[in-house]
Amino acid sequence: MPQPRKYETRAEQQAAYRQRRAASEQELLARKGLPPLPAIPTLPGHVRWRAMIKQAHTLLSQAADEMQSYHDDRSEPWQEGAGAEALLAKLDHIQESMVPLQEIE
Repeated sequence: MPQPRKYETRAEQQAAYRQRRAASEQELLARKGLPPLPAIPTLPGHVRWRAMIKQAHTLLSQAADEMQSYHDDRSEPWQEGAGAEALLAKLDHIQESMVPLQEIE
């Protein structure tokens, strides 16, 4: 016995798919802490872009803090070695990249 159709027409099926997909995209943006996309895709999403830039700055700041803590928690001989120099060089690059990011807002 064939199963009853969930949707009467193909158009209803496609509309339901588009609705599920839009809800999924909204949920993904909400999980990332971003505001929803503009209703009309051609409108600029300044609020969304600012939120994304702020999130990037926050991530870089957290990475810099963790790297500094990692360096500080190591022994003095390690801090004088090549590993520490490489870590501090990366930390300097991260901190330098945060300056222009702050100026974007």
